[in-house]
Amino acid sequence: MEPLERVHGIVAPLDRMNVDTDQIIPKQFLKRVERTGFGEFLFFDWRYHEDGTPNPDFELNHEHHQDAKILLTSHNFGSGSSREHAPWALREFGFQVIIAPSFADIFYNNCFKNAILPIVLPENKVKELFDIVNSKKGHEMTVDLKSQTISDDEGWSINFDIDPFKKKSLLEGLDDIGHSLEHEDKIRIYENKHSGERKWVIPDDSE
Repeated sequence: MEPLERVHGIVAPLDRMNVDTDQIIPKQFLKRVERTGFGEFLFFDWRYHEDGTPNPDFELNHEHHQDAKILLTSHNFGSGSSREHAPWALREFGFQVIIAPSFADIFYNNCFKNAILPIVLPENKVKELFDIVNSKKGHEMTVDLKSQTISDDEGWSINFDIDPFKKKSLLEGLDDIGHSLEHEDKIRIYENKHSGERKWVIPDDSE
């Protein structure tokens, strides 16, 4: 997994509550077995009309929100089914940070496994951010995970909280497999120790 330390880019506002995973990546696009190829279908039912043409009223289709890296949204983002395709689609589309007053628990944890930083801020601070972002087209901000700060070039800044283990995971680019491989030497010692006793578990390659 790619490490995430500092993100600077455009903030795209999506002021909608209870955005569920079926809205993030509709179920008809879940047939792929790879982790790639989902970004183009992100928010598909909102981004496009029924005839396939882009919906100019949808926030992410505005020209000044193109190439945004930070998504600003509202309460309970990522609710609904536990599909990990949702963070896959968001990350492939270009979002590396999501800021909201609250997230659905499973979605929140899935973000850390897919190089996305979900940040929880108080509702009044999120509202303040919406006012700032909406007052200037293509407003850019910097999110620094090491210092746990969000700031812009005009002097606005705020600190955010994050679990130390999850912070380490993002900074070092470690998903579940990556954390396991940190103990690769101990795993190999254990396997070698028990390989003679449990050949039905660990085949002997020499035979």
